[in-house]
Amino acid sequence: MRTLAFAFVLVCALPALAEEVVLGLSSDQVSINTNFDGSEILIFGAVKREEAIQDNPRLQVIVTVAGPSRPITVRRKEKRFGIWVNTDAVEVDHAPSFYAVASSTLLGLALSNTEDLRYKVSIPRAIRSVGAPQNILDSKNFTNALIRIKSESNQYQLNEGTVSVDEQTLFRTAIELPAALTEGDYLTRIFLTRGGEVVSKYETSIYVRKVGVERWLFRLSRENALIYGFMSLAIAIAAGWGASAIFSIFRR
Repeated sequence: MRTLAFAFVLVCALPALAEEVVLGLSSDQVSINTNFDGSEILIFGAVKREEAIQDNPRLQVIVTVAGPSRPITVRRKEKRFGIWVNTDAVEVDHAPSFYAVASSTLLGLALSNTEDLRYKVSIPRAIRSVGAPQNILDSKNFTNALIRIKSESNQYQLNEGTVSVDEQTLFRTAIELPAALTEGDYLTRIFLTRGGEVVSKYETSIYVRKVGVERWLFRLSRENALIYGFMSLAIAIAAGWGASAIFSIFRR
């Protein structure tokens, strides 16, 4: 597993808030190749102040990383006549392919419900499901099922207490990226909060892209689907013929 460090450094800015995140990325790309098995992003930075540090309430830091969003259909399976079949389905309008939240304390202590609703920080808030068929009365269970499935594959992460804050000025954390990543821009947000209220926010993007053979195959599947299909079929036939030939040799 590779470790990618994103260094945040202080830069000049006009006074705006008593406390604010002022930073810049040292790297903004993650490359996916044949050997990619996940990465660990190191995020660290500092807080710029125009006033003395407040001791109460203490400063908290929240970091979120969100992959490209797309609609997802969540289906419910039920056992009927001894066979598992799909029954009801709900389409989630907006669900990030990857979403991680890291906080310096319990998320519920660092962020109020009102601010969570405003900035959509927690995992349930990051998912938008506008409506469901009238015959489905438990649509929330479909969203919960999506979160559970994504969490089991490490694509949705809630990492409470993993952001270290030194002297209410320097902060750092690490977020693990799984091997199965969707190509695109990954929105990274840093929130400074006091008493559950957001006092400053900073946004940037990390671009995840395929390189080498993965990139070539990805573009071929999108731009020349017919050629990609014939090539996949040829590879499957060749693999089957090769396996048959090997077994024939062993049987002799």
